[in-house]
Amino acid sequence: MLGAIEAGGTKFVCAVGDEDFKIIERVSFATTYPEETLQRVFDFFDTYPQVKAIGIGSFGPIEVNKQSQKYGYITSTPKTNWRNFNFLGEMKKQYSIPIGWTTDVNAACLGEYKVGSAADDHSCIYLTVGTGIGGGAIVKGEIIEGFGHTEMGHIIIRSHPDDDFDGFCPYHKNCLEGLAAGPSIEKRYGIKAENLDANHKIWEILAYYLAQALVNYTLILRPEKIILGGGVMNQVRMMDLVKKEFSFLLADYVETPDLDAYIVTPSLRDNAGITGGLILARQAL
Repeated sequence: MLGAIEAGGTKFVCAVGDEDFKIIERVSFATTYPEETLQRVFDFFDTYPQVKAIGIGSFGPIEVNKQSQKYGYITSTPKTNWRNFNFLGEMKKQYSIPIGWTTDVNAACLGEYKVGSAADDHSCIYLTVGTGIGGGAIVKGEIIEGFGHTEMGHIIIRSHPDDDFDGFCPYHKNCLEGLAAGPSIEKRYGIKAENLDANHKIWEILAYYLAQALVNYTLILRPEKIILGGGVMNQVRMMDLVKKEFSFLLADYVETPDLDAYIVTPSLRDNAGITGGLILARQAL
């Protein structure tokens, strides 16, 4: 039996599954203080002593460099209660089993790569567009990491001509996340994204920003598939708008697969991250 944790800034999901990554049981609860949240994690896994390994996909930034003294930490997160918290260390104090460690979006990317929308591909990018924007990339089975993990949501992009919003990112203001994540809509109009009309101009503006990012990722990594998840992408027009803007901005400079096969939604839906955690646990063994 394998265990998985999808540690999000808003909620934690814990699950156990079998060797084929089929989820047997999953629970979710709010992300509060570290001690309180981890106690609920322990309460769940303590009922499954047969778990042989756990995979963790965590909100971040996190330290993934094994040579760092802070390997396993959540580092410069805006969630101040979790800043510089030794997440992996606390887990290892509780459980003497292999534990895999990566970002939440890397875990989702891994799930989609192995058993989801990119199961037939050798490379893919997973981008989630919700409360924040984060991305992971896999090439030939390996998650792309170097000195640290990717931060695809914080690339700098050019503003839409009809958008005078300065951005809400506390670090960069008008980065991709600052301009296109869900909270940017509420900051602009004082209304949540799900309450805006499908024909509102904002959807074209967000598509313009996301398409810029996808063009950049395409030119740098040349993936076989790009998977777009997160709450903002639930807006019915978004995929078509993003593809239209992507095609215009790329301007046929390089070849990509057919756009309907290239820019897709996650087939695992809300289970992408937790499935990736199970796969990470299996790899840790």
